[in-house]
Amino acid sequence: MKRMYRQSESSPEDKARLQALRDHWQATRPSLEELVASGEYTAPLKHGSTLDAMPLAALLKQARQEAHLTLVEVATRCGLDPMALLQLEQGVYEQTTLTTLSHLAHAYGKRLVIQLVDEA
Repeated sequence: MKRMYRQSESSPEDKARLQALRDHWQATRPSLEELVASGEYTAPLKHGSTLDAMPLAALLKQARQEAHLTLVEVATRCGLDPMALLQLEQGVYEQTTLTTLSHLAHAYGKRLVIQLVDEA
């Protein structure tokens, strides 16, 4: 299975942080009730919302690649966490604002244009 991102884009610090998180969750294996109580649970997105976000996610990734920028470089420019940017490129937009999308477009030398269309 081909990875959707280049592993080399993560810094050693990011890799260590992610491994520590994996180790923590593997060791504790919290229940759903514990996750909800901790505030660390993120509810799943509706399938339709994910499908709507996928074209924008693909455009964001394509624009970054055309600009020859890594996730870390763009995240630094825009004040984002690289993992948050990766999630955006994978179509996860739960807490994303139009301002964030506009900043990303600007980082790629582009402008964000929003359009309303009739539902199918």
